[in-house]
Amino acid sequence: MKEVSAKDNPIIKKFRGLSRKKYRDELGLYLIEGPNLLTEALERGAEIGQILFDEEALFRSRELQELARRAKAKAIPMASAAPSLFSRAAQTDAPQGVMAWVKKRLWTEEEFFNLSGGNVIVLDRLQDPGNLGTILRTAVSAGFSGAVLLAGCGDIYGPKAVRAAAGALFRLPVMGCDDPLAALALLRHHNKTVYAAALEKSRVYFQCDLRRDCAIVIGNEGNGICREFLEGADERITIPMEGRTESLNAGIAAGILMYEALRQKYTG
Repeated sequence: MKEVSAKDNPIIKKFRGLSRKKYRDELGLYLIEGPNLLTEALERGAEIGQILFDEEALFRSRELQELARRAKAKAIPMASAAPSLFSRAAQTDAPQGVMAWVKKRLWTEEEFFNLSGGNVIVLDRLQDPGNLGTILRTAVSAGFSGAVLLAGCGDIYGPKAVRAAAGALFRLPVMGCDDPLAALALLRHHNKTVYAAALEKSRVYFQCDLRRDCAIVIGNEGNGICREFLEGADERITIPMEGRTESLNAGIAAGILMYEALRQKYTG
């Protein structure tokens, strides 16, 4: 294992650079931190380019030592650094002793729509990284087969979104789409019924059949769903609220709707 001892080492510089979206986009890479995410990446066959360990944490932790053994068996490049230098490269305030850079997975249309009858979540210009990551994580748990992200969404490969997704990026097919009308055409081509989550002119969500082949659209945290989706959706659905509040958090709303789809699958 290579030892890194200088702050201007290319490995440290690359880890630090990947905190910026521009650099992630140019290289097609993103960062993961902590043993849980690295374990998930190894198990799911993610393309890992480099692993960096905190040398003191590695010496103390059997879990990190086992991860190093598994990475060595896969011939993944590894390096270690002193805690102060490791912290310089990390994106969290309390680093967990290991980080890695991973290649972004690009899904083809055929791969994305491979699951017959699968439900998908569509995110229309969501910005908050916590919401983005949470929705992707919930989509996996609720058995959704993919997520479509419209242009204007925040970066799902940013450090906060990656942490909130908790490994969902290794499990859930994700597809970007520049234009709402193109997204609607694509979903209809694959026989998806499009449900737009909206407050007005809507049916209560549990009155709709969400068991299979549905695409649930969640809108921007401040402005909601764009006009094209509102006008082009097969149906608008809403979550009833009896308390005095304007709307639900986007991540909460998405979770309620996706788990309703799962409930309907279980109950028929």
